[in-house]
Amino acid sequence: MNILGFPRIGEKRELKKALESFWAKKSSEAELLDVAKKLRKLHWSYQKNLPFVVVNDFSLYDNMLDLSYMLGVIPERFNNLKGLELYFAMARGNGNNIACEMTKWFNTNYHFVVPEISKNLKYIINAEKITQEYNEAKTLGYSPKISLIGLFTYLGLAKISDNSNKEEIFPYLKKAYLELIQSLSNLNDEVIIEFHEPIFVKGYNSFFPHIKEVYDEIAGFGIKSIVSTYFEASNEATKILVKTKIDGLGLDFIYGENNLTSLKLIADAGKKLYAGLIDGRNIWVANLDSKLSILDRISLIVPKDLIYVGTSCSLLHVPFSKDSETKMDSEILSWLSFAREKIHELELLESLFRNGVTESNKEKYTKNQEINAIRKSSNKIHDANVQQRISSLRAQTRKEAFKDRIKLQRKELGYPNLATTTIGSFPQTPELRALRQKYKKGEIDTQSYENGIKDYIRDCIAFQEEIGLDVLVHGEPERNDMVEYFGEQMKGFVFSQNGWVQSYGSRCVKPPIIYGDVSRPNAMTVRWSSFAQSLSKKIVKGMLTGPVTILNWSFVRDDLPRNDVCKQLSLCIADEISDLQDAGIKIIQVDEAAFKEGYPLREENIREYETWALECFKISSSVANPSTQIHTHMCYSEFNDIIKTIEAMDADVISIETARSGNELLKIFKKVGYSNEVGPGVYDIHSPRIPSVDELYKQIQLLLEVLPNEQLWINPDCGLKTRKWEEVKPSLKNMIEAVKRIRADLIK
Repeated sequence: MNILGFPRIGEKRELKKALESFWAKKSSEAELLDVAKKLRKLHWSYQKNLPFVVVNDFSLYDNMLDLSYMLGVIPERFNNLKGLELYFAMARGNGNNIACEMTKWFNTNYHFVVPEISKNLKYIINAEKITQEYNEAKTLGYSPKISLIGLFTYLGLAKISDNSNKEEIFPYLKKAYLELIQSLSNLNDEVIIEFHEPIFVKGYNSFFPHIKEVYDEIAGFGIKSIVSTYFEASNEATKILVKTKIDGLGLDFIYGENNLTSLKLIADAGKKLYAGLIDGRNIWVANLDSKLSILDRISLIVPKDLIYVGTSCSLLHVPFSKDSETKMDSEILSWLSFAREKIHELELLESLFRNGVTESNKEKYTKNQEINAIRKSSNKIHDANVQQRISSLRAQTRKEAFKDRIKLQRKELGYPNLATTTIGSFPQTPELRALRQKYKKGEIDTQSYENGIKDYIRDCIAFQEEIGLDVLVHGEPERNDMVEYFGEQMKGFVFSQNGWVQSYGSRCVKPPIIYGDVSRPNAMTVRWSSFAQSLSKKIVKGMLTGPVTILNWSFVRDDLPRNDVCKQLSLCIADEISDLQDAGIKIIQVDEAAFKEGYPLREENIREYETWALECFKISSSVANPSTQIHTHMCYSEFNDIIKTIEAMDADVISIETARSGNELLKIFKKVGYSNEVGPGVYDIHSPRIPSVDELYKQIQLLLEVLPNEQLWINPDCGLKTRKWEEVKPSLKNMIEAVKRIRADLIK
């Protein structure tokens, strides 16, 4: 049995609270590290029946950042720092030093800290973290298996910080990486390391010829090596890996069914196969009959004694446990499996695979069969009205071309060049959260709750008018989460109490669960948007989350194709846009922050996703009148490969996160001749630092080198929900002042 990692944030988000206390200087480094140590001990106890417990899957922020720290991949701007101050500065920024860039871990909603590599780095090795955790596990009586991001994945996801290239840097990085492995080889007589190489599922790249040499050198240190890939099939890399001296391969048979075509290669090479059959990315109870059927197919080719049943990827991507879920519909809850439950499923699947149905496993196996049968036939899942509406759906598009719409919008909306706005949310203060909690617990009545929300909106509007923003937002105080808020008002969704999943650092999200057909009984945002608009003569944007993002940031039912679920969501958002514009809302933002992360990792699967994702966005936005300006927002995306799809979305304005990467992401818009309007983020909202006027002025100047001022909007990188007012207010004031200076320069 094998898992690739366990959630680290804690059942009650203990690590989140400890981190934020430490950052706020309310607790010491020793107290933070003590919480981390206790969590590791607890998490290993849940793995006690597995052959090995996983070490180094735990992190105070991010495993890619951990590896950068271990290899000495430290950007020069942080050279005067050390220890945790250095570590967190790379993640969050420090003084005038901008944090390292963050982006999504393949096609998940987890963010990693992007390594900044160069030829001139010193690469000073520090294996203290792994050594400490390894020895902790040994002291507790466990057999540890080290989890480590592979060299090729690390290199593939890194960015170059000088004028060199990855081919030049590879020998230096390889040398440092092998030094790290060699230092770990001394931990025990037989050290087991599982190397995570999801980059291999993207297909062949120029570094594939180095795979054999690297993993043969690693084996030469006496390391028992497992190379695991996940999220799709990795047949090209498998052909090479079977010829190396590694002990085994981990393959994902949930999202990489084509891995089945590589079985003979593995069998002929006599390698162990760590078969990922328990879904590490979704939360449905496994259909063990289906898993056993796949194992039967595998064992016809690979000897049974070389097959190890495992999870498809790390369990980092699912919540901790169902134990504290007391309010969910009991039938729907029975269909779910979180991290702890998945380990139990793994143990049961292993028992059935090795021994068949026995007295010891029969009851649990029968229960699994019953749960899957009930779910399949449940009347809670199917809605005839929704299915009828989908069956009559046809392709949608806005009737007027952008060049005609924008003239009308500019005239009617009257905003200036370099129009200033924000992405949507304002700080979710402790007082606001307390208000929401009191209302949920029934401690205050509806009137008191709504009065509190209205007061917050009034303050938001007043502040934005005071500093001179051009297009306002209401701040979203009524929303706990940009997806959950909408899901709570739709049929077909259910919500957990403690189903938290780490997004980055201390940031956790609680994804909604789509269990059945989706519909929108009533308007979801019109009331609050209309109230906010009544407070100002300036335009207040209506704020919606797009269908593709709702899909990608939810746990989605696995009994219906994802594109069919997304179409159901699209109709809900289309209905909301129609109601908003009827209520007089003139700008409507349909956030598609997760549009890119849903992309398949293999090129041959991309076109199908793009086709239906684009169709779903258009179903939502096509109901907009030509004078209604549609905005969208995208997070941490590499746009080079999807710029044509972005064009085809035909949003009037797109805002994007670019602050950590300068204007590099924006250059692709100029290169392709993108004509719609763009709002590149001018400062990073994931860092607590406050950008100066001069810094923002220079950032806007960089943007103007790429696109003309009449095409640009000026805004922060993302929503301001996670920041504090004492950070938000001066940052936005400085942004407005920088725009004033730029506008003055343009007049001269």
